[in-house]
Amino acid sequence: MRGLACVLMFQTHCYDSWLGGAARNSTFLTWSQLGGTLPAPLFLFLAGVSFAYVTGKLIDKNLAPGKITRTMARRGAEIFAFGLLFRLQEYLIAWGWAPKSDLFRVDVLNTIGLSMVLMALVCGLALRVAGPQRQYRTLVLAAILAASLISLATPPLWTTWRPTWLPWPLESYINGCHNLGAPQPWLFPIFPWSAFAFAGLAAGFLLFSEWSRANATKALALSGISGAALILLARIFDHSSMQLYSVYDYWHTSPNFLLTRLGILLLIALLSYAWCRWGLATWGFSPLIQLGQTSLLVYWVHIEFVYGRFSILPKRSVGIGRASLGLLTITLMMLALSLLRTRVDWKAITASLRTRLQPLSS
Repeated sequence: MRGLACVLMFQTHCYDSWLGGAARNSTFLTWSQLGGTLPAPLFLFLAGVSFAYVTGKLIDKNLAPGKITRTMARRGAEIFAFGLLFRLQEYLIAWGWAPKSDLFRVDVLNTIGLSMVLMALVCGLALRVAGPQRQYRTLVLAAILAASLISLATPPLWTTWRPTWLPWPLESYINGCHNLGAPQPWLFPIFPWSAFAFAGLAAGFLLFSEWSRANATKALALSGISGAALILLARIFDHSSMQLYSVYDYWHTSPNFLLTRLGILLLIALLSYAWCRWGLATWGFSPLIQLGQTSLLVYWVHIEFVYGRFSILPKRSVGIGRASLGLLTITLMMLALSLLRTRVDWKAITASLRTRLQPLSS
C-alpha cells in the first residue's frame, strides 16, 4: 500500500509541477489531482496501522501504559523533527526565492509525527482505564472515537470556530491557514488529516488480533465489505436533506468525504492483500513493495527533482507526453534509489573502507 501511495504521489506531483498551457486546464490534470487525494490518507492510515502493530508488541511485553506512551510519543516526535528538517532543507536549497514562511508550512510529515504523538496519548489513556481482558477492545473504541471527533470538529474549525487568537504558525496546524488568512486545502493540518491515522490505528488493532491472524483472508474480506459500506453510507449522508454544518465543503472538510476515502482505503487494503497473495507480487520482484520499503526516502528526494531547484523538467511549461516521460524517469530514479538503499550492504562497505584506510592513518 505504501508503494501504491508513492506511485500516486509521483504522478500527482509531476503533472502538477510540469504541465502547462492547455494541459493545465485539461480533464487529464483533473483526474490526476483526483488521484492525488489518496497518497496522504494512505500514508497516514498506514502510520496508524504500523503504530498499532508496534503498540501491540509492547503490550505483549507487559510494559506499563506510561512506558508505552513515552516510547511511541518519542517515535512521533522523531518523525515530526524529520518534517521540520525537510522544510529547512527545502528552504536552504531554494535560498533567495523561497519565502521564510515556507519554514512553517504544515506538510504531511509534520502531521504524521503529531498524529503519532496524539495516538500515543490516546492509547496510553485507553490502557490505563481498560481491564486486562479488554485492552484491545478499548483501544479500538478509543481510536474510532478519536477519528470521529477529529472529523466532526473539522468543519467549524475551518470556518466558524477558527482559533484566530493563535499565531498563524500554530493555527496552521489546526486548519492549515498558513499566513494567508484562510485555511488552505493543499496543506495537511491535524483537522481532518489525523483522523486517517486514528482510523488506521483502529484497523491495525483489528487486523493484528488473534482471530484476524488466524483468518487473514476473511479479515481482509471484511475490510473490503466495510469499505464498500462506508462509501455507501457517505453517499447517503451527502444526499440527505439534514445538514449539521452551516458551511458544507464536501471536498475539503466534510466528514462524508472522509468516510468515502476511508472506504476506498479499506478496499485498497483488500486488493493489496490479494495482489501480494495471488497477484503479480508472488512472481518475484515487486516495484511497489520495493518503493514501500523506503517511502520516506523517496518522498524526501523526489520533491527536489519535481518541485525544487533541480527539477528535471521546466515547471508549468510542458505537455502531457513530455510530463509522462518525466514521470517515468522519476519513478525509475526513485526505484533505483530504493534498491540502492535496501540491497547494498553499506555496513560491509564502511568496514572495508576502514580496514583499507587504517594503514594510511598509522
